[in-house]
Amino acid sequence: MFAAYVTVTILGALINGAAATLYLIGHEYPKAQADMKGVPRKFVPLLGTLAASGLVLYFVGAIIAHLRVGSRDIVGGIVFLTVAAAALVLGLVHHG
Repeated sequence: MFAAYVTVTILGALINGAAATLYLIGHEYPKAQADMKGVPRKFVPLLGTLAASGLVLYFVGAIIAHLRVGSRDIVGGIVFLTVAAAALVLGLVHHG
């Protein structure tokens, strides 16, 4: 069961990473998918901002949970939080 869990987790990370890359390079596929589903293209940056905001909140919560139980092993959480916050800020600056 553990092997299946790890495999699916890695696969999910790869698929989401590939999707994020397509969005970031401005590939036509994500835009066509938004068009097909009736999502106006002007909403795509908002959806990205909401996703980045969710990641920031998730990692803030993770760090708080570690500190609450006395764990000081938060370097990884701080790194992930920093990257998510940077993506959020840069996205906001880029899209206005």
